[in-house]
Formats: sequence, structure tokens, C-alpha cells
Amino acid sequence: MWIEYKSFDEERALYGARGVNVRNCLFAGPKDGESAFKECRNVRVEDTLFELRYPFWHDDNLSLKNVTLTDKSRAALWYTRHVTIEDSRLHGIKALRECHDITMKNTDIISPEFGWNSGDITMENVQAESEYFLMRADHIRLDNATLTGKYSFQYVEEGTVTNSHFDTKDAFWHSKNVTIKDSVIKGEYFAWYSENLTLVNCKIIGTQPLCYAKKLTMIDCVMVDADFAFEKSTVDVTLTAPIDSIRVPSAGTIRVPAVGEIIRDDAEAEGEIILTAMPKTESCRCHKQV
Repeated sequence: MWIEYKSFDEERALYGARGVNVRNCLFAGPKDGESAFKECRNVRVEDTLFELRYPFWHDDNLSLKNVTLTDKSRAALWYTRHVTIEDSRLHGIKALRECHDITMKNTDIISPEFGWNSGDITMENVQAESEYFLMRADHIRLDNATLTGKYSFQYVEEGTVTNSHFDTKDAFWHSKNVTIKDSVIKGEYFAWYSENLTLVNCKIIGTQPLCYAKKLTMIDCVMVDADFAFEKSTVDVTLTAPIDSIRVPSAGTIRVPAVGEIIRDDAEAEGEIILTAMPKTESCRCHKQV
């Protein structure tokens, strides 16, 4: 069953629909009705514009392709499962929350507070502008994603990120079991309080990164404009370029070609800093205050 070239603006226009396909429709109008597809199952929507609130709540098995949800379509997908989104634009505040099994490709997101408390999320070729992006999400997989905003990925658990670029303050705070490869993260105070964070061939840009981290692993990474790094962290770090300054970590080893300044202001810090540009016999064991 296809519904095509129609306009809907009434409350709960297609409430409880089953097996409905919608194409080239408009959800907007003077009645300003909410919850167009609430409690629906097996719904496919293509080439359609939404300007009404809460269109996809408590749905199951939803497909959106070339769909535009404007800034008037706030809180668009909540409590919804088994969703695919392709070639679409999600531009309303809180566009995704408490949702699970989400696959998203070639999609543009402009949405503060996007993706809270959601799980099993795959994003490919996605551009996002958001504050508190994916807070408390779990089992996330991002490839070729770009993000601008603040306070992203806080409290995220179980995730992989590849080939991505993030410009975002306070990213990955309190995250657990996340691996990031071949990516750039720019912003202040990156990944404080994280646990089991692994970074492979990444560039980290910004002040005071990776403090209070537990079981931090970095492999062949570069850190730019990074000062006061690694304070109170436990680390296994290999950097391929010099770093501005390091606060001696609580435990573990940092291997780096050169350091502008080594800060030894914690008498209990037992981390080891090995300067790889020096002869192998030389290292800096900086576990006592000087």
C-alpha cells in the first residue's frame, strides 16, 4: 500500500499504521497535529517533508529515505526500534532518543541533544552539528563521520570510530570501551575520566587532553597544541611527534620523540616517559616531585 502526494496536518494522522509506504507527502499545516506515525509497524517513508512534532514515537521497523525533518519537527524519533535512515536531513532538536538498532547513511544532522540513551547505532557518511551528541549511548559504530558541537559522546559505552573528524569540546568524558582509528579529534579536555579508550593513528588537537583516564592506549598518534596532558591517568602511549607538555601520569609508559615540558608536581605519579629520539638507554622516570 502506497500513500503518495498527500498532505497531513491532523493529530495522529496515521496512528497505529501497519505495512504502510509513504512517498512524496507533506506533514505540515494549520492544524499543527502531533505524532503522525505513533505506534506504527513496518513503515517506509520516502521523499517526504515533516514540519510537525513527534512524528515517529514507539515505532518498530521503520525506513526513512530522502526524508527532511525540519527544525519544527522536534523530538522526531523516540522509543523506536529497527530503523534505517538514508540520504536524509534530521534538523529538529532532540531528533533521536531512547532508540535502538539504528542504521544511518549519507545523512545530515542539525540537532542539539541528539541520540541520548540510544543503542546499537551505526552511522556511515554522516555530518552532525549537535551539543551533547550521543550522550549515554552504547554500542556505537561510526565511519566517515564529521561532528561540530560541544560535550559529545559523554558516558558512551562500547564503540568504534573510524575515518572521522570531530571538532567538539569535552568529547568522550566517562566513556568506556571505545576504540578510535584513523581520526582527528579537535577540542579542549578530550576524554577525561574515560576507561579502556584506545586510539590508533589519530590526531588529537587541544589543551589538557586525556586526564584522569584509566587504561588509556594510544598507538602511533600525534598530539597538537596539547599541554598538561595525561594528568592522573594510567597509560600505554606511543606518539610519533613531539608534544607541548606532559603531566607525569599516575602509572604506565609514554613513548614520545620529544616533550616541550615535563611537569612533575605529583609526588605519587609513577609513570615513565621515554624519549624515543634519545638513545634507547635514556629515559625519563618521573615519579617523584622535583
